[in-house]
Amino acid sequence: MSGAQLFRATFFHTIANPFRERDALRSEADGGLLVRDGRIAASGRFDELRRADAEAAVIDWRGGIILPGFVDTHVHYPQLRIIGRLGLSLLDWLEQAALPEEARMADLAYATDTAVRFVDALAAHGTTTALVFGAHFAAATASLFDAAAVAGLRIISGLVVADRFVPPALRQAPGDAYRDSSELIRRFHRRGRLRYAVTPRFALSASEAMLEMCQTLVAEHGDILVQSHINEDQDEIRKVTEAFPWAADYLGVYDRFGLTGARTVLAHNVHATNAELERLAASGTSIAHCPTSNAALGSGIFPLRRHIDAGVRVALGTDVGGGTGLGMMKEGLQAYLMQRVAADGVLLDPARLLYLSTLGGAEALGLAQEVGSLCPGKAADFVHVRPPAGSVFEAVLQHASSPADMLAALFTLGGDESVREVRVEGAVAYQA
Repeated sequence: MSGAQLFRATFFHTIANPFRERDALRSEADGGLLVRDGRIAASGRFDELRRADAEAAVIDWRGGIILPGFVDTHVHYPQLRIIGRLGLSLLDWLEQAALPEEARMADLAYATDTAVRFVDALAAHGTTTALVFGAHFAAATASLFDAAAVAGLRIISGLVVADRFVPPALRQAPGDAYRDSSELIRRFHRRGRLRYAVTPRFALSASEAMLEMCQTLVAEHGDILVQSHINEDQDEIRKVTEAFPWAADYLGVYDRFGLTGARTVLAHNVHATNAELERLAASGTSIAHCPTSNAALGSGIFPLRRHIDAGVRVALGTDVGGGTGLGMMKEGLQAYLMQRVAADGVLLDPARLLYLSTLGGAEALGLAQEVGSLCPGKAADFVHVRPPAGSVFEAVLQHASSPADMLAALFTLGGDESVREVRVEGAVAYQA
């Protein structure tokens, strides 16, 4: 026996950036995905792959769809239980909802339970890779890494550091933050599928001394990532300007401390200046677009066209708990809807939606050689989506006249109820 598994279903993936290249979408109505030793050995027509490896064990998922595992580039694990606090703007929401809940992460039992629920929920929504804000407490952040290791997901996270503009319980001196961050890096960075990201909450909550500490960590560990927020809300931007009067703009704060570049992902950037977009593109810094959060908190409509025209890399993030859930299909639909009503919106066809939620995220995280598509040689991270029997989603898929229509229906109607199985390196991470 070959020891391989051959999955049979319709499949979709993007092999390039469809904002820049035509024919980036690949699909196969009766597709085959050949998996051997946790890697994708081949993908294409089922009958051709069957002839090439007649001994492979066939797993028949006809009637369903295989996609690459979703990649969420911005989400907060401590905020899992406060999804749906509507009617507030960013700074009020932080004060009244997010930060009080994050203070509860000082209770390790509570934090551990939240971490396990969070990781399980990611998998149940088809997310196999995520860039996650950890907690303000080292033990709680470690509990997220431990839960991710058990579940087998690819999680990049880090201790959230802040020393001002947050409640005293969440503040930490830069020296203590350096000590705790260094220990977490030692314990978890590149442990299996785990990676570490230096995580200043946002410029407003970090003094210059704290940002210098972050800069030191990046200098000492060349392959860790950086994540934070930028230009989310007009009041936030005004307060950042007051806190850093020497900075020409919000991005200038991160530039000053070496926290931009190809390993940095900054969330939101709803109110970017042209000068910031130019520097983001030149440095290779990525932006996590979080459309449900932008709408729920009234932050604004993301200027996607300006980012694309400037050459800035963009991916999708759910931004729970400002966002409305962990589903990347729903996040893609919200991105589509907001671009449809934007003054200068970009038409997000199904190929672009799939790219933003899979390969685009992998590119932002420096993992495009490993995940994000179903190309041979990559890790076998993929999702089996199948609509519930008798559902409207099932009827629409059966009536679809083209692959593009099927993929559009998936983003319009697909949710966690349609996620049947999730694999990471070929191993089952979730099964309905």
